[in-house]
Amino acid sequence: MNISATSLQNADYLQKISDIKSSPIKANDFAADPKVDFSKTLISVLNSVNDQQVSATSKIDAVELGKSDDMIGAVIAAQKASLSFSALIQVRNKLLSSFDEVMKMSV
Repeated sequence: MNISATSLQNADYLQKISDIKSSPIKANDFAADPKVDFSKTLISVLNSVNDQQVSATSKIDAVELGKSDDMIGAVIAAQKASLSFSALIQVRNKLLSSFDEVMKMSV
């Protein structure tokens, strides 16, 4: 990946962010969808974080072995994977603390 491709990706990302910011929020946007399965959503998130970790590792390995010269892409992928993992850990901690609070409740 060269610098111009990275710039195009950044421009696309910024455009998506501006589209999200400009879209109006409706009251029913926050309504719970009764068809959402928590376990499937959790598994999906775990798989996504794992995929980011695997992708970052493969990019770093390619740079280390000289198969790629995209050092910036490898570092960015590693930072994204790290951030995703940190967010996942925070969600896990919040779930565990919520579970502890429920277990402490008297019936």
